Amino acid sequence: MLELAILGFLYDTPLHGYELRKRISALTGHVRPVAESTLYPAIKRLEKAGLLVRATEPGAVAAPRHVLSLTDEGRIELRRWLTEPDERDITDENRWFTVLAFLRHLDDAPAQAAVLRRRLAFLEEPASFFYDGDRALRAEELDDPFRRGVLTIARATSRAELRWLRATLESLDG
Repeated sequence: MLELAILGFLYDTPLHGYELRKRISALTGHVRPVAESTLYPAIKRLEKAGLLVRATEPGAVAAPRHVLSLTDEGRIELRRWLTEPDERDITDENRWFTVLAFLRHLDDAPAQAAVLRRRLAFLEEPASFFYDGDRALRAEELDDPFRRGVLTIARATSRAELRWLRATLESLDG
């Protein structure tokens, strides 16, 4: 997901590493902070693969800085990743938000809708975090207020996302 976020942010505009790290951290939040020791090796891998290039520009008050830009191959690869996200990208909420943040870079509404339909199908499957044997438990069945809270919050979030997905799909299918 880090590489997808790098390509996604660079799709819009060239950035230097520090600004790129700030934007990725803002997207992934406290759940998955981005360390320099993780970011810069990912940048090097993408550069080696020909998906981005680095140019040196003079710094305003400090040393020269490296500005990163996508190559045409990087743009193609980003669109491929967005068109064909793997199952974890659909089912893991943090990974899904990264895909969703850059889905606008697909120019094809049917391709965007296909990705959204995969998420919709996932959310429509009955699920719970807690079970009694094989039976999924609902919030109302739990005495534990904390577990009940987990399920109550998850239900509200899922319902909001389902409403948004259905409305957006209707708009894309227009």
